[in-house]
Amino acid sequence: MISSRIRFSPMLALMAFFLTVFTAQAVTPPTPLVNARAYVMMDYNTGHIIASSNADESHGPASLVKMMTSYIVGRELERGTISLDDTVTVSRNAWARNFPGSSLMFIEVGREVQVEDLNRGIIIASGNDACVAMAEHIAGTEDGFVNLMNAYARELGMTNTTFSNSHGLTSEGQTTTARDMAILARALVRDVPGQHALYSEREFTYNGIRQYNRNSLLWDRSLNVDGLKTGYTQESGYHLVTTAVDGDTRLITVVLGTNSETVRAAESKKLLNYGFRYYETVKAYAAGEKLASQRIWGGSTDEIELGTANDVVVTLPRGQRQNVRANFVLDQSLDAPLPAGETVGTVNLTLNGEDIASFPLVTLSSVERGGFFKRIMDSIKKSFSDE
Repeated sequence: MISSRIRFSPMLALMAFFLTVFTAQAVTPPTPLVNARAYVMMDYNTGHIIASSNADESHGPASLVKMMTSYIVGRELERGTISLDDTVTVSRNAWARNFPGSSLMFIEVGREVQVEDLNRGIIIASGNDACVAMAEHIAGTEDGFVNLMNAYARELGMTNTTFSNSHGLTSEGQTTTARDMAILARALVRDVPGQHALYSEREFTYNGIRQYNRNSLLWDRSLNVDGLKTGYTQESGYHLVTTAVDGDTRLITVVLGTNSETVRAAESKKLLNYGFRYYETVKAYAAGEKLASQRIWGGSTDEIELGTANDVVVTLPRGQRQNVRANFVLDQSLDAPLPAGETVGTVNLTLNGEDIASFPLVTLSSVERGGFFKRIMDSIKKSFSDE
């Protein structure tokens, strides 16, 4: 027999004390106070809202409207209905003189301008005139383009947003929310990456006029910000939608109704720093990874492996991956034959006893019908089973 004796050590006791203290301090602090009328912080990869205040409160969107305008430009470019080489003749409606005192690309009536320039004029210079020119090029009239904007808003799930022009100057009935702008920002990054890339450009020169991107966080070396859009009207205040990356985590922040350009940047940075410091995007389970084996009746084998068809990606407080638990619920009896990839239930993920996500549970392999005798025996066994 081998025995061992553990002697008391003051050093070990001290180490245990510090370990206990460290573990106790590994908590996620509350969201810092954000000086804005409304805000949202979203994990781009999962769509999870990490923090928010007044997320569904209505606000005038100001130039954040241009995110939808440029989103549609990107979709039309991908469809091939327009190209960057197209030339657009500037109409009287799009003339810069129609928008005195506002942000402009400074295009002139009757002038031919390429789509590539107008696109940058919308995204970087925030040109109201460029928006009208592109709207007319795509839909014939700005009113027709607005109909397209609202159709895309419904498609994306922006349930509390209505557009009434292509540029964002105050207009009756034009309204949005912080949540809806986060949804739009996520779609822009996901669906039209070529457009998203332009949002990180710091300046644009057209007709000898150099203009700088108003998103000051593009110059902040402490964050990897690569978009997205500023907005301001006297009625709405100062807005900013940002997106930034740290490792595998991309965050989107929306702040609406701040008091100045400086405040909107500072509050956005505050949210991004908090999000990256205390949260992470984690692949909890890989596509095709076995989560469970389950009895299958009347098959060539007695068990079938179950898992998920896609990677299971979740937003977690940092350091909590090991505390995620998975359980599954079947929504049908498992009877052969069953093909691979068949949805048979739901995987529920919990963290410290709280539900955090749900995903379809699928079969990871196919199971053919068993022989006649096997099916008879399984039928008898099943009649005595609780499954």
